[in-house]
Amino acid sequence: MTVILDISRLISRLRYSTPSGVDRVEMAYARGLLAHYGDDLAFAAVHPSGLYGRLKRDAARAYLDELERRWASEEDAPRQRSLASVMPQLAALLPTSKGVGSGGIGSGAEGGAVYVQASPHHLTNSAKVHRILGRERARFLCLVHDLIPIEFPEYARPSGAALHRRRIETIASAIAASGGAAVVNSAATGRSLEPWLVPGTPVHVALLGTEALPAALPEKSPDEPNTDGRPYFVCLGTIEPRKNHLLLLHLWRHLAETLPPGQVPRLIVIGRRGWENEQIVDMLERCPGLVGNVEELGGCPDARLSALLRGARALLMPSFAEGYGMPVAEALSVGTPVIASDLAALREVGGAVPDYLDPLDGPGWQAMILDHAARGPAHAAQMARLPGWHNPSWAEHMAIVAKAIEGLRA
Repeated sequence: MTVILDISRLISRLRYSTPSGVDRVEMAYARGLLAHYGDDLAFAAVHPSGLYGRLKRDAARAYLDELERRWASEEDAPRQRSLASVMPQLAALLPTSKGVGSGGIGSGAEGGAVYVQASPHHLTNSAKVHRILGRERARFLCLVHDLIPIEFPEYARPSGAALHRRRIETIASAIAASGGAAVVNSAATGRSLEPWLVPGTPVHVALLGTEALPAALPEKSPDEPNTDGRPYFVCLGTIEPRKNHLLLLHLWRHLAETLPPGQVPRLIVIGRRGWENEQIVDMLERCPGLVGNVEELGGCPDARLSALLRGARALLMPSFAEGYGMPVAEALSVGTPVIASDLAALREVGGAVPDYLDPLDGPGWQAMILDHAARGPAHAAQMARLPGWHNPSWAEHMAIVAKAIEGLRA
C-alpha cells in the first residue's frame, strides 16, 4: 500500500452524534481517496488507547458507513454516547502492526509511500508523528486548516496559541524531514503558513468541497420559526469569540426594543458552545429581549440543517477571522443568500455573491439584515448574482490532493 490515510480524528469522535467541520473534512478525504485509489489505500490511526497502526479495511469502511448514517439521521441522540455502548467498535478499530512500513521509501516499492493527514489530531506530539513517518517510511502530506490561534491568540483558549504553534512546527518539521508537502484550504491560509516552511516546500491550494446537504423542504413545521410570518436568519458555527455572535445578539436586542414585535425577524444560532464565551451565553440565557426572537440549537442533524438553511432569509457570518468559510458555501449551495465579514478567506469561497461588511459595522449589519428580511434591493441583487456562483466540489479538491500525492511518489 503506497497511500496511507490517517483517520485518527474520526475514531476519536466515536461517541459523538453530530460532526464538527474537521470531522466532515476527514470523512471527505476517506471517501475521496477511496474513490481514487480503491484497494491501494490503507487506513491508519492513533487509537484512543494510544496505539498506532493500520486498521482492518472492512472494519474501517463499516465504521465510516455507520458514522455517516448517524450524522444524517439522528434527531434526538445524546451529545455523547456512553463508553460501554461504543466498546465493541473501539475493539474492532484497534490498529495492528500488520502492513506498517510496507511500500515505503527505500522498500523497493515504486515511488514509496505517502502518509496523508487531514486533521490536527495528535499533531502536538512531534515525536509521535516523526516515529509514525519513520515506521511507515513515508512522505508526509498534511492539510492545514488555519493558523488563527497563532495569529489571533485572543480568540483561542488560554493555551490555544501554544498548542497550535506546536502543531504547525510539527507539520513543518515532518514535511521537511520526509520530503513532503502541504495542502491548504485557501490561499489566505497558504500565505499564513509559508513563513513556517522551508523555502521551496510544495504548497497546494485546494478549496474544501461543499457538503451536499440532504434534500429538504424549507423549515416551516408548526413548532418552528416562520410559522408566524416572520422571516428568520441562521448563524452557523461553534459559539466562540472569533465568530462574533455578540454583534448579532446586541443587534437583535436592539431590534426587539425598537420594532413592533411582529416585525422583529428571528435568529437561529446553530452550533455547540465552545470556549471563552461567557458573555454570549449570558445573553442567550438571560436577555429578555432575545426571548422568542433568538433560538439556540446546540446540535443539528443534517436533515434539519438543510431545512433551516433553505428556509432562511440569509446566513449571517460576522466572524473576525476564518481560514475557510464552509457555512458560506453550504448556504449558497442551496440558494440561500449570505451576509458575511469582509475577509479574504470568505471571499475565496463566496466570490462576488455575498454581501460583505466590516465585522465591527453594527449599523451596516442592521441595515443589511433588515433589507434581506424585507426582500429589499440588496436581497434582490444577491439573488440575481447567486446563479453565477461556482460551487467548490470535493472532486476538485481531491483531484488536487491526488496530484500532490503523485508528485511526492514520483
